[in-house]
Amino acid sequence: MEVKGLRKSFGQSTSGVAVWGKPKRVVEVLKNIDFEIKQGETLGLVGESGSGKSTISRLIMHLMDYEGEIIFEGVNLADLKQQQPAEFRKKRCDIQMIFQDPYASLNPTMTIYEAIAEAVTARRGKVFAQQDRGVALENRVKELMDQVSLKQDWAQRYPHEFSGGQRQRIAIARAIAAEPKLLIADEAVSALDMSVQAQVLNLLQELKQKLNLTLLFISHDLEVVRYISDRVMVIDQGNIVEVADSQTLFESPQHDYTKKLLAARRSLTLV
Repeated sequence: MEVKGLRKSFGQSTSGVAVWGKPKRVVEVLKNIDFEIKQGETLGLVGESGSGKSTISRLIMHLMDYEGEIIFEGVNLADLKQQQPAEFRKKRCDIQMIFQDPYASLNPTMTIYEAIAEAVTARRGKVFAQQDRGVALENRVKELMDQVSLKQDWAQRYPHEFSGGQRQRIAIARAIAAEPKLLIADEAVSALDMSVQAQVLNLLQELKQKLNLTLLFISHDLEVVRYISDRVMVIDQGNIVEVADSQTLFESPQHDYTKKLLAARRSLTLV
């Protein structure tokens, strides 16, 4: 994926509250962002809260309008959406996202089986779901549950019956059910305790290798980013300020903002 000149602004009233007739000021969240994600790598994206990390992920997923170009496998996604909507929907399956709050990303009225099956059908179609009276779909859901270490007899349970770590595994199963090429993890482990974080990170590493995935991993946690990333991209107030391989960035940062982030991490470690 190649991102060129990506910009995103939000308008709000001068009082900070959207009121009819109030003059608006424009808040520029992303400022002419350029970067690439190489096939098969894990690119870490790190920055403070409000720096624009999650906005980038939502623009890649086309959850909001934007200025600039997002080119995936040589295709400008904005042009594809306008000119060939059906092809754009297929291409969207190639990019999937894992959100910070797994409970909010799952439909509370759907069983785990239904949630995963819906994603499988989005990729493989209703004909696949109807094959052998649904046996093919059932087998595929079981396979996905096995891949993320979910027990088969949990399939008819609902999201509220699971722990946070188990819900995140369900969200991961749903994401890989669409057979993506690029997986975006937006603060995917920040709401989990340390031991569960490690389990989910190791699971992502295993799936990346097994399924030949490319991963965009977004976090404010520098240690987690260092552990999982091949390269790291640092964002500050809507600007990419530094990009380097993980070892180089953590051992020899070049930008003042990166140095401050690392210094803050070391200070917290000493407390």
